[in-house]
Order: sequence, then C-alpha cells, then structure tokens
Amino acid sequence: MKNQRIVAKSISCKDAEKDCTWSASSENEEELMSRIKEHVLAEHKEIELNSEYIKNIKSLIKVTKRFWWWG
Repeated sequence: MKNQRIVAKSISCKDAEKDCTWSASSENEEELMSRIKEHVLAEHKEIELNSEYIKNIKSLIKVTKRFWWWG
C-alpha cells in the first residue's frame, strides 16, 4: 500500500475578521497568495496591499496535513 502526505495551506476572509464568505486553499503558498491578492483587489478595494498587510495575511494562513493511502 502506498501513501502520500499532502500539506495544504488555507485562509478565509473570516480568519481576517472580515464579513465575507470567501476562502481558498492550495498546496503552493505562491498560488494561494496570488488568489488572495486577486480576491482583495476585486472585493476589498479599501485594503491597501502593502508589505505589512501581506505579512499579516501570511500569518493567518493555516497549514493542514492530509494523508492519502492507496494500493
């Protein structure tokens, strides 16, 4: 039987205490950050994506480990 460990990273607007139901996850942090920036620019125009805010966003990212087994 083979197994694989997958580490997923996720975030939601609720994590940032925003009244928004958006969430995203990815195995790749760069892809996740790209999706976050796209969402913020489209839906939260009041937020300035400066380096301090991006650092804050990164601190809210949750890491989830998943295991898959197959034979």
